[in-house]
Amino acid sequence: MNTKGKFIVFEGIDGSGKSTQLRLLSEYLAAHSVPTFCTHEPTDSPFGRLVHDCMRGQVETGEYTIAAMFAADRLDHIQNPVYGIRKYLDAGVTVLCDRYYYSSFAYNGGCVPLAWVEELNRPAMQLLRPDLILFIDLPPEKGMERVGRRESRERYETLEKQRRTREKFMEVFEKYASLDRIEIVKSEEEKEATQAKLRRAVDALFGF
Repeated sequence: MNTKGKFIVFEGIDGSGKSTQLRLLSEYLAAHSVPTFCTHEPTDSPFGRLVHDCMRGQVETGEYTIAAMFAADRLDHIQNPVYGIRKYLDAGVTVLCDRYYYSSFAYNGGCVPLAWVEELNRPAMQLLRPDLILFIDLPPEKGMERVGRRESRERYETLEKQRRTREKFMEVFEKYASLDRIEIVKSEEEKEATQAKLRRAVDALFGF
């Protein structure tokens, strides 16, 4: 019988380098013979593609609707019988996910009442909580420098919104500190230095 996989979530403001660090950590785990599956939210499912369209301004809608769509995409992401997170975990595969419900708390909860966003995400929290949350902490000013190099920007990619989002992340991390295993990792100029910090947190989780 397979041992259940670990569920590791990467969080951070835009431009924090989550995607790069997630890929590097996947390579590290593979070197330790840990099978991994990398995923992200919003997903590439029909639910997630609609969220992407809203974030890019291709579909106009309000903040309440966007928060609800993120929550719906997340529930499908957890439970879908073909590509769902739990399917991989149950097969003994460790899942690395770029964003999860803390992103909803921080981004959506900065635009509509946080309590309402929490209720939207209560089913996801009951279905699947992460084994480890890795928050890559980067100053919003630096994050926006990186975002500015991209071809286009999305809905929340302004300095004001990124500052508010980081503050909200810290607020909810403090609130849920007793329920989730959260590691706040300061981002370094050299991505290898940041990765080394992330690996120490993961080593503790796996007992390497």
